[in-house]
Amino acid sequence: MAKKKIGLPPLDWLRVFEAAGRLGGFSAAAREFGLTQAAVSQRIGNLEAWLGRTLFVREARGVSLTVEGESYLPLVQDSLQALERNTEDLFGKSPRELRVAGLSSHIHALVVPSLARFQEVQPKVRVLTDSVARRSSLDEERTWLQIRYGRGAWPGRDSELIAAEVLVPMAAPGVEWGAPLIDLRGERPGWRDWARKAEQGDVTTSTISFDTMEHALSAARQGMGVALGSVPLAKADLQDGRLRRLHLPELKTKDGYWLTWPEERAKSKKQRALIADFLEALRG
Repeated sequence: MAKKKIGLPPLDWLRVFEAAGRLGGFSAAAREFGLTQAAVSQRIGNLEAWLGRTLFVREARGVSLTVEGESYLPLVQDSLQALERNTEDLFGKSPRELRVAGLSSHIHALVVPSLARFQEVQPKVRVLTDSVARRSSLDEERTWLQIRYGRGAWPGRDSELIAAEVLVPMAAPGVEWGAPLIDLRGERPGWRDWARKAEQGDVTTSTISFDTMEHALSAARQGMGVALGSVPLAKADLQDGRLRRLHLPELKTKDGYWLTWPEERAKSKKQRALIADFLEALRG
């Protein structure tokens, strides 16, 4: 290996090295930059000569980082991200679009009522929503800002609580306790969990059973019985009088509704400020 030079290597070489290390090969880095594999290999060879260190082990099956390459990669990644973030903060334009994904029921109950509040503080930002049919689909969803239900821990994602899940017996006006109990299947605590916490004895659900909170609340609005309803999702119905809380104990859970995004996104001050304003509007 040639004698190392003093100073900072060319940025182009560092970017190619970061891509090859992150993606695990020269071919993948070449595709990312629209270069040939030979051009990537040359840039990395130049970087190794500049540093006086071998960063990759070349084998017939491909390449792998050396110990020194593994040590250098996170330093390069942090530096490139800091440069991009600071450049955006100094010279970038304010975001003009906010795109959020979530279950249709979450978009309807949490996002739609918050839009007027958000537009008061961000009147020039266009809001787009992407609905998914199942929560498992969020892992494959390209929209990176998402509303999720759970306990706030998703690998590789930051999260901020919008509202904790609280379940309360609720029904349409005129429907009293003693009416059929609308059954809801899923991971939320059900009527038997509520009865045990509230010391209400045995309960029997009706012959109607739904697999989503949205449908259970809809049935309750139509007077079909009493739902163990989500206070955050039923907020508009409760405020407008389409549903009312019965004078019975509530059931607090360990779950909640969260605004989440990948850890590597939202690094600039302007992007973080936009998300903070959206979160504040969601919280109402």
